[in-house]
Amino acid sequence: MSTPRYALYYAPACDSALWRFGCATLGYDAFTGQDIAFAVPAGCDAEGWSQATAEPRRYGFHATLKAPFHLANGRSEGQLRAFAHQIAAGLSAVPLAGLTVTALGRFVALTPSEPSPALQKLAFDMVQAFEPFRAPLGAADLERRLASPLTPAQRAYLEAYGYPYVGDAFRFHMTLTGSLPQDAVSGTAVALAGAYAAAVPAEPVAIDRVCLFRQPDRESRFHLLDSFVLGR
Repeated sequence: MSTPRYALYYAPACDSALWRFGCATLGYDAFTGQDIAFAVPAGCDAEGWSQATAEPRRYGFHATLKAPFHLANGRSEGQLRAFAHQIAAGLSAVPLAGLTVTALGRFVALTPSEPSPALQKLAFDMVQAFEPFRAPLGAADLERRLASPLTPAQRAYLEAYGYPYVGDAFRFHMTLTGSLPQDAVSGTAVALAGAYAAAVPAEPVAIDRVCLFRQPDRESRFHLLDSFVLGR
């Protein structure tokens, strides 16, 4: 029987321009759980955009703080929600100068315009705090992770936290596309940068909440289960 997975993400307020931009880019609103009309960037192929965003659409618009996990034995969804509320209440928002559309290898994402040690610390604090709720990785998930080239430090993180890209290997990003053909990456990044500038005011961004997402089973999409404003 399939069991749900949970993840701790940053996702902006659902009434914000940033949320609307991200959801329209992916064609999915993780708050309502509904498909929405794509906002296809200028110069991109409307027919192919659904395919280009298929992988990130499964997860919803977000930045990962604690990667997807099954609940450990003896832990419940209610306990997880209560703990997330408790943790968020003791944290402060992290201000960023802004976000920038960036090509990261073969995909495109929003990344902080300037480095933020405070954001790095917040992310690793979240990874560590929620460890008691994470079940160990299953054999298939572990094999899949080990198939990627990992540094010794990343392998150590994988063993300790079930995910290799944490701590000093973490890079905050809000994914906008799946893996693209190499010759399409640059043009897509330029098109998305234009769409972002037109849709979202050029102003500082506050990482001001922690969001709990839930995936009922591996075939389903993640949806936004709850959002906890930091410091409340």
